[in-house]
This record gives sequence, C-alpha cells and structure tokens, in this order.
Amino acid sequence: PYDEKRPVVCMDEQPVQLTSESRTPIPMAPGRIAKDDNEYVREGTCVVWMFVEPLGGWRTVPVSNRRTAVNWAHRMRDLVDNPRFASAEKITVVLDDLNTHDIGSLYEAFAPAEAKRIADKLELVFTPKHGSWLNIAECELSVLTRQSLSDRLESESKVRSRAKSWSQERN
Repeated sequence: PYDEKRPVVCMDEQPVQLTSESRTPIPMAPGRIAKDDNEYVREGTCVVWMFVEPLGGWRTVPVSNRRTAVNWAHRMRDLVDNPRFASAEKITVVLDDLNTHDIGSLYEAFAPAEAKRIADKLELVFTPKHGSWLNIAECELSVLTRQSLSDRLESESKVRSRAKSWSQERN
C-alpha cells in the first residue's frame, strides 16, 4: 500500500536525438497528400529523465543535455527536494544498475554535507541484469516516446516542452 513516509519512485533515462527538417514539408491540401523528405539535419542529443511514483500516480520528466554521474546526482537532489516528498523519511528509488547510478556520484557533484543529506533520504534498489523491464519508468518512457517524441524535434527546449505537457496530462 501507498506510504507517504516511504514512497517508491521508479527512475530511468533515455537519450533523444535532435533532428530538424532539411527541406520544408509541403502540407496536405484538398486533393493533395502531404509531402516531406526523409533527409534530416542532426542537431545533437539530449537526455529525458523519467521519475514515476506508481502508487501515487505521479511522474515528472526533466530534460538535460547530458547523462553523466553529476547529472544523475542533480536529478536525485531535485527528487529529494521535491515538495511532494517533504514528509518522506526515505525515498526508495528503483533504477538500472549503471555506473553513474551510485551514491558516490552525489559526492562527485556536491559538498560532503549536501551529498550525505541527499544520500540519507535515498534507498536505491537496482533492477536485475537483463531485467530493466521490471522498472515502470521504462514503460512510461516508452509511452512518452510514442505519444510525444516520435517526430522530429530540433531542440532540447522543444523536447522539454513536450515532456512537460505530456507529464501534466498524464498526472
């Protein structure tokens, strides 16, 4: 059952390739089909971070330009400092067993006192090897991608806007 003192939050991340049109698409008109070119311009990448609290019916989808240990540490601080979890004693975080998903990443990103404050509020539970599908955040990322990120998005801000709208609607 749901326990606001010990919430369970599933977390996963996914890179998104940013692309733009190389030629302006011709929209559909009466008696004419829409025309667009398969060629695109690569504009870089960004990372979509998915946080889902399945029993609380809540999710948030921050976007960053990279996926490093320091980026992960900042997402964990954002989670711990989220007003939703102000009364939580511990937040159980279900996540993949990647080298960046480590309490040591907190100490790489923050001063020791801040890193300890964040670490003391987290309990990390790793999915088994080849079992990342057990993480509900992975399922939510799949839905987000199909519903909002499947077309050409040329900027991190556009991905962020789509992800924010999607999570608000889904919540």
